[in-house]
Amino acid sequence: MTGPAPRRRGTGAGAVASPVSRRVLVDDTFVLMVEAAVPDLDLAGWLAGRRDDLLRDLDAHGAVFFRGFEVATADDFSRAARAVSPDLLGYLERAAPRHEVAEKVFTSTEFNAEQWIPLHHEMSYSHNWPTHLYFWCAQPATGSGGATPLASERVVSPRIPAEVRERFLRDGVSYVRNYGPHLDLPWQEAFQTTDRAEVEKYCADSATEYTWLDGDGLRTRARRQAVATHPRTGETVWFNHAHLFHVSNMPAEVSAALLREYGPEGLPRNAYYGDGEPIPDEVVAGIRDLYREHAVSVPWQRGDVLVVDNFLATHGREPFSGDRQILVAMSDLYLNRSVV
Repeated sequence: MTGPAPRRRGTGAGAVASPVSRRVLVDDTFVLMVEAAVPDLDLAGWLAGRRDDLLRDLDAHGAVFFRGFEVATADDFSRAARAVSPDLLGYLERAAPRHEVAEKVFTSTEFNAEQWIPLHHEMSYSHNWPTHLYFWCAQPATGSGGATPLASERVVSPRIPAEVRERFLRDGVSYVRNYGPHLDLPWQEAFQTTDRAEVEKYCADSATEYTWLDGDGLRTRARRQAVATHPRTGETVWFNHAHLFHVSNMPAEVSAALLREYGPEGLPRNAYYGDGEPIPDEVVAGIRDLYREHAVSVPWQRGDVLVVDNFLATHGREPFSGDRQILVAMSDLYLNRSVV
């Protein structure tokens, strides 16, 4: 990357010819590691004016790790993300509990530490989604595990079996979600409002069917894409949440209990083919396995910042023990105009 001279905090050593080093982690193509070569190098200051360079690196490598920079607080992280994209995104139609710790900086998915979060594209179940994701390691897992694995769609997409691809391309994916005070997320948290009229407008604007249920519940159904086209490179990649929302992704004892209690239509979330037909368990299991097989895990270090192109790479979370805190920001909203 090229750009303005970097700004450093404190006094530190004198200027050096190259304040960073660069290396690609996988086959000279996937995940670029950029490491500070001088102490106290402020990431926000170094990124200022380098947006175009970072986008070229993301286009080439799918994800960029920044290591060894001075990113000590959530505000430091926010400044770094805003140095690339000044307008960070909020988070509506949530799929998991999160807390906002700074303006448009959120905790990562607050999900059982003992379980994997399968690799996925952020918000690929929605009618729009962020193009870029930013992760900051405030606290690596104090026990074991806790990495954020990544997989390249340039590797995974071509390996989706032809018969699976053809069915999804023909029909798309239908997501059914049930929100309630005792089931998954309350709709008030998912949509960040207590006003039903606002939810109804959001659903209308996003081509989402909705039904209000007894007990302050809400059911939505939305037909979405199976693939997406990268806005800069023009590549078409596998891009949906079918393998993550499908009932088979839950532990067997949990899904069995929910099915007994609520029936197939009452599950917190489920994915079908776009024509409403069930997706066989083995189809989505095969997709989850492909992502896991080709995943790359880089153990977190305190202060690391990871920038991910949400089209070219999927991300997940390994199980972990002990305390762990990863914060997240998102930018550059992509509107799927084929839906709305």
